Amino acid sequence: MDLRSSNSPPTTSPLTEQEQLLEKLQVFQIQGRDKCGRKILRIVGKFFPARALNTDVLKKYLEEKVFPLLGERPFCLVYLHSHVQRSENFPGISTLRSIYESLPISIKDNIEAVYFVHPGLQARLFFATFGRFLFSGGLYGKLRYINRLEFLWEHMRRGEIEIPEFVYDHDEELEYRPLMDYGLERDYHRVYDAPAMDSNAASMYSLRCIS
Repeated sequence: MDLRSSNSPPTTSPLTEQEQLLEKLQVFQIQGRDKCGRKILRIVGKFFPARALNTDVLKKYLEEKVFPLLGERPFCLVYLHSHVQRSENFPGISTLRSIYESLPISIKDNIEAVYFVHPGLQARLFFATFGRFLFSGGLYGKLRYINRLEFLWEHMRRGEIEIPEFVYDHDEELEYRPLMDYGLERDYHRVYDAPAMDSNAASMYSLRCIS
């Protein structure tokens, strides 16, 4: 005989150490709505603990802690790429693709826009060249590059999303050092702009691929 009450709340497993780290760093947060009324999923690339995080743990965390908060309605994603470095906080293309392919169809369908803030030229070239092959379901077509925060406010209400101070600082630095946008000058943080590919094809960039 099952003695559990039918009105008892569902039990949830305690957070693992890696999940607690994601919570503490606030890598993924649901923050307000954009000008179209869609919920905003904000991702801070600099905070992503790539070296300390297992891919399966990340998938579980998203499924249990993030996706339920999005509900069943369309949403947009704001990804802050400022100060992302390959050796510290970039998960790698294979991991990104694995995570995307594991998303429920409802989540994929409800992503209506992806705002990629501070992409850099190399990231643009990379996704223009390989984005359609890496991400199925039309995600590449939803990608919007945001070179400066002033352009983000064309889509977002300022009070609806929290932008870390270092993103504002990087934005100001780009204003004074515009060649950084074109890959002709590196910033003092040695920011890694382009993802690493699993094959030699990653080095075959061409200016013809700029979208």
